[in-house]
Amino acid sequence: MPPVAARPAAALGLVLLLAAATACGSAPQPGPAGPAAAPGAPAPAVTDGASPFWVDPGSEAARQVTAWEATGRYDDAQVLRRIAERPVALWGRPGDPGPGIRRARAAAKAAGRTLLLAAHNLPGRDCGKQPAGGAADARAYGRWIGAFADAIGDARALVVLEPHAVAHAVDGCVRAEQRAERYRLLSEAVDRLKKNRNTKVYLDAGDPAWIRDPSDLAGPLREAGLDRADGFALNVSGFQPDAAVRAYGAELSRAVGGRHFVVDTGRNGAGPLPGERTPASCNPPGRALGTPPTDRTDDPLVDAYLWVKRPGESDGTCRGGPPAGTWWPEQALGLARRAHD
Repeated sequence: MPPVAARPAAALGLVLLLAAATACGSAPQPGPAGPAAAPGAPAPAVTDGASPFWVDPGSEAARQVTAWEATGRYDDAQVLRRIAERPVALWGRPGDPGPGIRRARAAAKAAGRTLLLAAHNLPGRDCGKQPAGGAADARAYGRWIGAFADAIGDARALVVLEPHAVAHAVDGCVRAEQRAERYRLLSEAVDRLKKNRNTKVYLDAGDPAWIRDPSDLAGPLREAGLDRADGFALNVSGFQPDAAVRAYGAELSRAVGGRHFVVDTGRNGAGPLPGERTPASCNPPGRALGTPPTDRTDDPLVDAYLWVKRPGESDGTCRGGPPAGTWWPEQALGLARRAHD
């Protein structure tokens, strides 16, 4: 499930690997012999030409690096830098998204980087599954997305719009009488965000294991404003491997007039856990970080590989995890240890 909030700060940084897993995964591997930085020092900002996105130096992962170094867990801290030093999406807070986004915007602009954001507050989001919630009604959502867009202003930003919203409408989770309103709200959100001259918007479209026939998404995505967006997003919070997602995305692109897409690769380095989709996607053990965030994809249809779901945040209380959206250090460490990059 997607995260629920974020904590921006200031700086920049980038680079990384492949992932997703919990503490119950494979045994830890030995790390470096000594500390890479003085105990208590914050994770350094990293400049990587492979990614244009801003790295939050005050993220949960960065603070965990500092905490572990302060207690002598130097090897683990070094491994966790694979998350701390890479750009991860900031999810707008459900109440007032403005202050958090404005702080991140200022830091990103100062660093000359693009702000990576996710908007996830549609009424009835996730059909009551964790983390359930969303705006109280259509009017409240209009105010929320307006505040979200206002906070971005003229900054360079990439927004993944409402993870799971369209796929839930297609799979029957959203009642028939609610679908028209959902598509209208998404379409209006696209228009509001695109009033910002430097904001790119990608409508979420699920993943290959969810809506098996991508052509089923074509009409709903268009009704939700895809033709005025910059493209669609795939695999948000998912574990499907890059090759499968690219193939699926190419088929969906053909069905919607050649639109481009972005892919969430934060936890797909080891692919999905075998089994039924829903239980297999909740804190699955043995996963790994995926392709590091970059806009250099070598695929003409893929605009970027992104880390939208923040690696190390729990999907929920399944498999011994904390509540959805809660930072889970040992899961994050497992994801980072299994990364191949």
